[in-house]
Amino acid sequence: MLSIDQLIFVGLNGYAVALHRDTGQIVWSNNEMRSGYVTFLLDGDRLIVSTNGYIYCLAPLTGRILWHNPMKGYGSGTTTSLTSVRGSSGSTVIAQAEERNRSNDSAPATAT
Repeated sequence: MLSIDQLIFVGLNGYAVALHRDTGQIVWSNNEMRSGYVTFLLDGDRLIVSTNGYIYCLAPLTGRILWHNPMKGYGSGTTTSLTSVRGSSGSTVIAQAEERNRSNDSAPATAT
C-alpha cells in the first residue's frame, strides 16, 4: 500500500504530478487545473495546490480534486506563500512556539 511519505509532488505548466520517491515513476497526474506555475502545500491528508489565482484541494494519494476555490476578487498569478498548522512548516513553527512558551512558564520570575 502506497503512503504519502513515498511521494514527491511536482507542478509543471498547470499539472500536478505525484512521483514515487524511490523509482521516479508517475503515480498520478492531474491536468484539470488552470495552466501556470503550481505551488503545493501538503497539509496532513490534503494536498493544497495553487495556480493562477485558483486554489485546489487534492487527495495526495490519488490526485482527485476534493474541492476548488477560484478566489474571485483576489487577482491571479503566482502564489508566493501557502502555510498551514497541519503542514510541515506550520507544525514546526507552532512546536517551536509551544516549546518557548513552556520554557518561559517554567523560568523563575526576576525582580525589577
